[in-house]
Amino acid sequence: MVEDIAPPKLKKVGRKRVAPISSKTLTLKEKYTKAKRSAKQTLKAENRKVEKAREKYILAQRKAKTKKENLKNIENALSGKESQIVEEDKLGQLPPTIQDVVAEKEVIFRPNEGPQTEFLAASEQEVFYGGARGGGKSYAMLVDPLRYCHKTHHRALLLRRSMPELRDLISHSQRLYTRAFPGAKWREQEKEWRFPSGARIEFGYAENLTDVLRYQGQSYTWIGIDELPQYPTPEIYNFLRSSLRSVDPEIPVYMRATGNPGNVGSTWVREMFVEPAESNTPFTLEIETPLGVKKITRRFIPAKLQDNPYLMQTDDYMIMLSSLPEVQRKQFLEGDWDAFEGSAFPEFNRNVHVIEPFEIPHNWVKFRTCDWGYASAACCLWIAIDFENYLYVYRELYTQKVTADLFAQKVLELEHGEYIKYGVLDSSTWAKRGDAGPSIAETMIREGCSWRPSDRSPRSRISGKLELHKRLYVDPDINYPGIFFFPNCINTVRTLPLLPTDKNNPEDVDTNAEDHAYDALRYGCMSRPLHPHSLQTHWNRPQDVEFKPADKVFGY
Repeated sequence: MVEDIAPPKLKKVGRKRVAPISSKTLTLKEKYTKAKRSAKQTLKAENRKVEKAREKYILAQRKAKTKKENLKNIENALSGKESQIVEEDKLGQLPPTIQDVVAEKEVIFRPNEGPQTEFLAASEQEVFYGGARGGGKSYAMLVDPLRYCHKTHHRALLLRRSMPELRDLISHSQRLYTRAFPGAKWREQEKEWRFPSGARIEFGYAENLTDVLRYQGQSYTWIGIDELPQYPTPEIYNFLRSSLRSVDPEIPVYMRATGNPGNVGSTWVREMFVEPAESNTPFTLEIETPLGVKKITRRFIPAKLQDNPYLMQTDDYMIMLSSLPEVQRKQFLEGDWDAFEGSAFPEFNRNVHVIEPFEIPHNWVKFRTCDWGYASAACCLWIAIDFENYLYVYRELYTQKVTADLFAQKVLELEHGEYIKYGVLDSSTWAKRGDAGPSIAETMIREGCSWRPSDRSPRSRISGKLELHKRLYVDPDINYPGIFFFPNCINTVRTLPLLPTDKNNPEDVDTNAEDHAYDALRYGCMSRPLHPHSLQTHWNRPQDVEFKPADKVFGY
């Protein structure tokens, strides 16, 4: 029996009549689309496999080429055909048998582990290697420009402030360079080394801008300044940077410097290299150029006497540095950039007084203290007090050219949700100097930012400075100071150790210096005076002793 299938009804589409697509036909189309999509995905996956295989092949090819070049360089160096600087990481890529052959040869220079190695391996454009004396900085400066002396277009300049200071470096170079590069010639008149490849290392001096003009228009791929802080301003350093350029893309350009704290230029060197980032941490400066925003990478590498194993073979040099006065001992032995002669607060130690931030407990007392300024800076500090009367400066607001009402609004915004018990503001802000409107303090109070005036009694400045000295002092019994700072209080930590004493009044700080954070801190310390034994903790607090007067009538 044959089933009678009725013809499908035609639908009119435009002028033509077409049959509707059956469910069976639609399923076949879906299957076709799915198969097509699956095929595309499979093809993409196979293409990715091919691409990964190609990348592995290219990488293996590069490694083989690098290994071949290293082998060729080592062979030329061992046979004396060509002078090469053999780096340990490249030597580690070679077969053990070749490493053994190289190890049998005399090692002319091997950097000390730690900062000296990090300095020589640094890839940043500008690096400052500084700190304590005896860390091996000057010798590292002699070795660093040798890296590219096998290339024709390499030209280096090594500077000191004066010619007598340069002689010691030249003497060391004469013992080192000819052994590293046989055939290297020293030209006394030009104060220049010339290498078989055509590379040159020039030794020079520049005591002032007139001297540095000798290098104007010159082109150097490497510039090094030994004892950079001997220069009172950054003018010479910046002038020399303009001569740093390379015509060979295989030779990068580097600016290198070394130095110790305690010289006339320690402040600007500290601001340029030490303060912007943690030690040994690269940081970047964005520079506006005609071609857009470009970047300069910098790094500060700290040096200590303990980094030099040769000077640490005996204790003589360390004992000598330890016997120096406190400020010089901090500079030369510890490499402390906050220590300098004439400092108002020599007891400040960044490693002791600056601590890792933590969440302030809700039941600690909090208050704020402020030194106001419009043309000069205004500084507001937030301070917490624990149950043992230790102070923790945990927040800072440091502004300039901000009106009193906007400043008050910013203060309230920063402390939103906190309970601030009181605020101390410079009492001079309550004064009216002929203006018809409210005083600065009244303007802030009207915004809802309440204050009380700071102590302006006679000798209050002296008393405030002494109060801060007490807080900064590290009690030897408990090994703690009375005040700590969070690292986000950048300007307070920056300016406090650099404050000089007043030449006319050594009991006070120089008011011409940047003392805004200090004044705010002084107001805060005066509002929480330190009493004897108030910082002793419960586990080492002395037992209460009953007072017995010698004379019961007069009480003494």
